[in-house]
Amino acid sequence: MTASVATQAFTLDIDADGIGLVTIDMPDRAMNVLNPTLTAPFAELVTRLETDAALKGLVITSAKSTFIVGADIDQLTQITRADEAYKLCESLKGMLRRMEKCGKPVVAAINGTALGGGLELALACHARIALDSPKTKLGLPEVKLGLLPGGGGTQRVPRLIGIQKSFELITQGKELTPGKAKDLGLVTDLAGSLDELIAKSKAWCLANPKASAPWDNKGFRIPGGDSKSPSVVQMLAIAPSMANAKAHGNYPALTHIMSCLFEGCLLDFDAGSQVESRYFAACVVSQVSKNMIGTLWHQLNAIKKGQSRPKGPPPSQVKKVGILGAGMMGAGIAYVSAKVGMDVVLLDTSLENAQKGKAYSQGLLDKAISRGRSTPDKRDALLARIHTTTSYDDLAGCDLVIEAVFEDRDIKAACTQKTEAVIAPDAVFASNTSTLPITGLAKASVRPAHFIGLHFFSPVDKMPLVEIIVGAETSDETLARGFDYVLQIGKTPIVVNDKRGFYTSRVFATYVMEGLAMVAEGVHPRSVEVAGLKAGMPMPPLALQDEVSLSLSLHISEQTRKDLAAEGKPYPAHPGEAVLQEVCGVRGRVGKKSGQGLYDYQGKDKTLWPGLLEIYPPKADQPPQQELVDRLMFIQANEAARCYEENVVRSVADTNIGSIFGWGFAPHQGGALQFINAMGAQRFVERSRELAHAHGARFEPAAVIVKMAQEGGRFEDVL
Repeated sequence: MTASVATQAFTLDIDADGIGLVTIDMPDRAMNVLNPTLTAPFAELVTRLETDAALKGLVITSAKSTFIVGADIDQLTQITRADEAYKLCESLKGMLRRMEKCGKPVVAAINGTALGGGLELALACHARIALDSPKTKLGLPEVKLGLLPGGGGTQRVPRLIGIQKSFELITQGKELTPGKAKDLGLVTDLAGSLDELIAKSKAWCLANPKASAPWDNKGFRIPGGDSKSPSVVQMLAIAPSMANAKAHGNYPALTHIMSCLFEGCLLDFDAGSQVESRYFAACVVSQVSKNMIGTLWHQLNAIKKGQSRPKGPPPSQVKKVGILGAGMMGAGIAYVSAKVGMDVVLLDTSLENAQKGKAYSQGLLDKAISRGRSTPDKRDALLARIHTTTSYDDLAGCDLVIEAVFEDRDIKAACTQKTEAVIAPDAVFASNTSTLPITGLAKASVRPAHFIGLHFFSPVDKMPLVEIIVGAETSDETLARGFDYVLQIGKTPIVVNDKRGFYTSRVFATYVMEGLAMVAEGVHPRSVEVAGLKAGMPMPPLALQDEVSLSLSLHISEQTRKDLAAEGKPYPAHPGEAVLQEVCGVRGRVGKKSGQGLYDYQGKDKTLWPGLLEIYPPKADQPPQQELVDRLMFIQANEAARCYEENVVRSVADTNIGSIFGWGFAPHQGGALQFINAMGAQRFVERSRELAHAHGARFEPAAVIVKMAQEGGRFEDVL
């Protein structure tokens, strides 16, 4: 005998044993989230569980391919006051706590990914049985949006697995496979199929009719000790420095998470839970979370949903892609394409070079196998999809060909012509150039409407962004097909128009060049590097200049000088170029690849080159650190605004996401334009003019920001 109840968010089917199967399936959503549509009827279900003697227990699962992927971020962004956030948090946790203390078994049958609030709901159940699938991810990633787990996660996790393991899991926002979650102690058991998942969950309920949480049992002790335990005290003594080794104090959520773990684990569960709610409220109303949610959630989702894609052309998929050039970039593009099932033709001037490019994929796959993330069969299948060649005839049948050869117009033109002699008239030809104008490169093409730029970032297998460059004659259909390909390989596309340096290369250059300019002025190189890190950049400017190589930057500046001269335009010299000329041009130090640049390299270790101090002796009166931080941040944000003003970038979302994913603009600021928004255009203009007066006209605020300051505007897309 079974009984069924249906709400808008879930169904309840009670079997003959009195065990209720709750199947969550929120309407009009691809994934389940925690919002009033789910929590309101769920609260009524908890009341029934407490009062209905015929209902002996619950098994909670999902009808979708994922379990619950977290809280409804849209709901959080509407909160403006800390007390609102606190009440929301306490309301959810009050319901979960009632479920946890009802005296009847509740099992989370985790059939797919459970993140954030979704995992917290599962943690409030008495057992968690997960489908053992490599696609399933379990974690508390709130810190990546400037938040912390507000559904009891900072209190239940340490009481399950100990404070030290919780610290690493929550501060890093790690996502675990079901197997690793079970090994850690977050998951009770695994199931091999959906049927087994439900059967095991119901069996657990029947075997544990009076279930309770461990922390509600007399004599409970936190595994590994509470916050006063000597071993935990030792860990907590160094925890802040560990957490801020890369964060540099820019992420208040990190400190708040540590406070929740420390303070909450000195108290009983309910008091600790209230502590968590207070810190959660502080995170929700912080500027950092507003920056990160606005850009890394709302704007990123808008991009992935096709905000920058032409609306007319139908969706497309690439089945066969050709890659010209099997160097670092070409090899990486071949790997990410083959990884999603495309057939790849990897072409180079010699078969040996092409095979070397293919070997790059083998190296990545062998490493994945050694870490248990892949299998020899999967590796061999992927490698079989990469065909190495020296013959352009093998490009026949390619939907897309990507040229990734040396930054030389003549070489690229020859590649274009040889390719177009073979591929179909409607196939797309793309250049991976990082600086050469696409419209100029397309002059070598007999079908410029099908010519586009796809600028990847190195290493391709790790970097999430692809900058799509639209030439003067690039058609909307070609842009749409390029956009679809980038999504197909799991990358994030931004669309830019064809101007010198495009967007990312142009603004990135301001960061490293400003660092060099500081050195030329007599600022100590170490102070320059520390300022970059304190600003929130993932890598300081001088080290980053070494990574991209001084020789490449010198080549680009010389090429730009020649191009502008040919156009009859003046070249805007930058004070940082003198350092490039001296260190690379005169001293022959080209960067990390040669072991000698602005740093000296010994294996994996590096130290600033002492010669810098000899060539550019530090002045006695060193500037304050904030002055250096401001210079590095304002020069980037101002140039990004100029790109927006000149229509190089087409949207605020593309500008912000491109800055974070492209060259690592401080993520806590929410992107280059959000940096200006958060500060306010008026204050940005005032500070820019102060910097311009002290350091040169390159800091003069862009006209679009000056106008915003006058009109009280801000950078935002009208959707």
